[in-house]
Order: sequence, then structure tokens, then C-alpha cells
Amino acid sequence: MTPKEETILKELREAQSFKALEELYKKYLGKKGEITLIFRELKNLPKEKRAEIAQKANALKGLVEKEFKLKSEILKKEAEKQSFEKEKIDITLPGKKIIPGHLHPLTKILREIEEIFSQMGFEVVGGPEIENEYYNFDALNIPKEHPARDMWDTFWLKEPKNPKSPEGVASRPYGAGKIQNPRLLLRTHTSPVQLRYMEAHEPPFRIIVPGRCFRHEATDAYHDVQFYQVEGLMVGKDVNLANLKAIVSEFLDIFFKKKIKIRFQPGYFPFVEPGLEVLISKDGRKWLELIGAGMVHSNVFKAVGYNPRNLQGFAFGLGLDRLAMLKYKINDIRLFYGGDLRFLEQF
Repeated sequence: MTPKEETILKELREAQSFKALEELYKKYLGKKGEITLIFRELKNLPKEKRAEIAQKANALKGLVEKEFKLKSEILKKEAEKQSFEKEKIDITLPGKKIIPGHLHPLTKILREIEEIFSQMGFEVVGGPEIENEYYNFDALNIPKEHPARDMWDTFWLKEPKNPKSPEGVASRPYGAGKIQNPRLLLRTHTSPVQLRYMEAHEPPFRIIVPGRCFRHEATDAYHDVQFYQVEGLMVGKDVNLANLKAIVSEFLDIFFKKKIKIRFQPGYFPFVEPGLEVLISKDGRKWLELIGAGMVHSNVFKAVGYNPRNLQGFAFGLGLDRLAMLKYKINDIRLFYGGDLRFLEQF
């Protein structure tokens, strides 16, 4: 074996990676490799030497290709061994704990509320968050220029290019009443869904309407531009305030898992008469306003085509955010909407 052959074989055998092996292949057998150039120079050699050099070059080429193949197999086996060692699983080791996701606290509260009222025979219904002025105000006994509209700081929306099919407005799930005022807004409460439901259903019935609402007001620890509300409505021939008190009291006892003292005091809401505020006391001393309620106003019944002489009903509304703050002892409503995982992972 010539010194050149020994050098080439030594380089091939000492290669530690496929990349290094590839570089050696290019060096000797590539288009500009040393062995390849020998074959290209054969035509320039004298005829008597050409056959001898060609024979030696072919032998060298065969030797290099054979060694290259052997080294490739060795590197392949070593790579497979390393991969196996890296990826093998020791089944005797304890498994890695999978960190589960967390339901948002408002979602947990909403599901709990829906479950409680469902057990009391209430149907859960929903409606569009983009509403029109008629359902949000007019049909709820809050006509234009009425001072009560100042109670709802409203996000008004620009007029759509195509009034017949305003972009972003959810299809109306209930009712087909004539819309007298089509101006669009982000709903300020969930009461419009009650109107839509009454247009499409005949009493008696009892429903709750959970959903997101929007009001243009300053944000602080107890107020935000968005919040969740749960409205309740029960309509029938003999519905009265005693029914309201019994249902609200039963709900609060189940929700807080303890007996809750409640009391009514007068309140003003344009769509009910009389209007009431429901106060609760968890410790028997401090009273907190929690729910707005009252008997459905006759003008609301008229707006949906009911005869107020033959029917009675009560409605109530409570803030889901407020309930969550009370239950979990949270002192800032903004935590619900901040997206801070340190807060959300606690639930």
C-alpha cells in the first residue's frame, strides 16, 4: 500500500461525523477531487503510461469507495445508538405531572348559577350583544329623552353600510316584532333578550338570561366597561313578589352554601313597577345591595303584545362579577379581565 493510500484511509477512518466524511468524499471523489483529476489527466499522458496509471487510479478509487461505505455504516450505527440512548424511556421513573388548564372564575360562577336556576325550572336563553335602540331602551319603557337613559352610559355604533344586514349583528334568536328604532349599540343590560323571548313565547314561563354587557364608564376596582349580568324573568297569571322573594332567597342560600338574610327596599328601574333592590347580609350586620328587581311594568307587556290585565311577572338582575367577588373575596373587578395567570391559576 502506497503512502498516499495509507493517508487517505487514515483520514476516512478518523472521520467523526457524516459532515466530515462528506468533506473527504468531495476532496477525493468529488468533481474536483484528487482521484477524479487523475482520470481527467489520463488523456494528456503518453500512451505507454496511460494504462498503468488508469489501473492504479481505479484500484485507489475502489479502495476509497469501499472504505467510505464501511465508515458510513459505522457512523450510522453510532447515530442510531446515540438516538436510542437519548430517546429511550425508563418506565420505572415517575411520570411528569401534566399541568391542567383552569376555568375562568366567571365561567365557574356562570355554570353554577345556570345549574341552580335550572334545578328551579328556569330555562337558560341568550341573545345578541349588539342590539338596537328599540329593544335596549324603547320597549323597556325608556323612550328617547327619558332621564333614565342617563343610568346607562351607552356605546353607540356607527350606522352600517347595509342597513338590512348590519355587519357584526347576531341574528335574532327570538321574536319578530317591528323594530321602530334601528340605531345600533352594545347592549347595556341583558333585558332586551327578555323582550325577544316574550315576543316568541306565550306564558307561563321562567327564564334566566346570562350574558356580557357594556357601559361607557370610568374603570375602577368595582366598575369596568364590560361586565356579566344574569337577568331572570317569570311570567304567569298568579306571579307575585312572594314568588320573587322565595326564588331569590333559595338561590342565594344554595350559591353561598349558607343561610343568607335578605331584605327589600324601594328602587327605581323603568321597566318594573314597583321597583325593588334586594340587599343581603352574610354576617347579619352589614347590608349589601346585590340585586335589582320588581314586577314587570305594564308598558313592557304591551310592547311584546301581552295583555297586562291578564298577566303578572317579576324580573331581577344581578351582576355575575359582583357575585364572584363576594364568593372568592376578590376586591378588584379588573382582575377578571387582566389575563394574569397568577390570578387565574388559583381557581
